[in-house]
Amino acid sequence: QVQLVESGGGSVQAGGSLNISCVDSGYTDSGVCMAWLRQGPGEEREGVARMWVNSGSTNYADSVEGRFNVSQDKAKNTVYLQMNSLKPEDTAMYYCAADRGRSRNCFSDRFSPAEFGDWGQGTQVTVSS
Repeated sequence: QVQLVESGGGSVQAGGSLNISCVDSGYTDSGVCMAWLRQGPGEEREGVARMWVNSGSTNYADSVEGRFNVSQDKAKNTVYLQMNSLKPEDTAMYYCAADRGRSRNCFSDRFSPAEFGDWGQGTQVTVSS
């Protein structure tokens, strides 16, 4: 059974940084869109950043563009989300997710939780003002 396991969440002050990671037991280097999504208190789950694993190209939500960076380490089967200049509104549970078996880049698709079949358990990020 494929597993996605996130780690690295925590509490930081506004302006700080965190790097969260996701180890993917089903990692392959093609045909996969890896993503980070988040869900704040009382809010719907929303897409934050995604990577087309084939090329390493990335795509970000407007709210995090320029502050967050998603990367991968193929040797470690791991995807990372580096979060800089954190704001209190970034407080949320952050989830790693995978959409596998794709024949084309996912960026033209709507960035919706429904697009992803495999999910991690989440890691909490709390940003205080």
